[in-house]
Parts: sequence; C-alpha cells; structure tokens
Amino acid sequence: MSKLLFLVDDTDSILTIAASVLEDDYRVLTMPSAEKMLKLLEKKSPDLIILDIEMPDMNGFEAIAALKANPDLKNIPVLFLTGYIDDTVRSRVKESGALDVMEKSEINKTLLNKVNEILG
Repeated sequence: MSKLLFLVDDTDSILTIAASVLEDDYRVLTMPSAEKMLKLLEKKSPDLIILDIEMPDMNGFEAIAALKANPDLKNIPVLFLTGYIDDTVRSRVKESGALDVMEKSEINKTLLNKVNEILG
C-alpha cells in the first residue's frame, strides 16, 4: 500500500496542483485548514504532512506546535510550503521541528523529489 500524505493549504489551486504532482506515487488527502488536519489525525496517521505556513485561524507554526506537543503525533514528519522563504522563515522552520520548507512556486519542479527524499 502506498504511503499516505496529508496536504494542508487554504488555497484550492495549491491543493489541486500539489495533489496532482503526488497522487501517482502516494495516497494524498487534502484539507483546507490546520484545524481539519488535527481533527483527521484523531482517525488517521499519515507518513508525511505537507503544511502551508500562512493560513487563517491557525498557521503552520501553530499547527506543528500542536503536533509536537502530542506524544502520539510528534514523530510525524512535516514539510512546510510557503509563498516566500527568507532567513527568518528558515530559522523558524528549523526551530519548529519541521524537516524542511519549500516555496509554492517550486511545487511542479521539486515537490515529488522532496517527498521521495523524505520518505525514501
């Protein structure tokens, strides 16, 4: 059975593009918010969470803090997606416990390779 990915982003077009890049190789569940992700984590455990940083209500950093605080969820790897990466973002990503961050503009070019690298 192929590995399960949670793809969390508040932008439908990003969910659609990223899912289309990954769904030939992985089972992908998309969700529009971190709250929905946390609810689904009560029932399913993914092999990787691909998580947008900038979202309304609960951003990616708040969501990963909730994951890391839960002993049952803290070891699920997280790859952040964002529209813009600078040194501050890289530093916060590293401090959060996420594996890496990538720009949304790179989804078509590098997302599948990055996921394969992580789950290899």
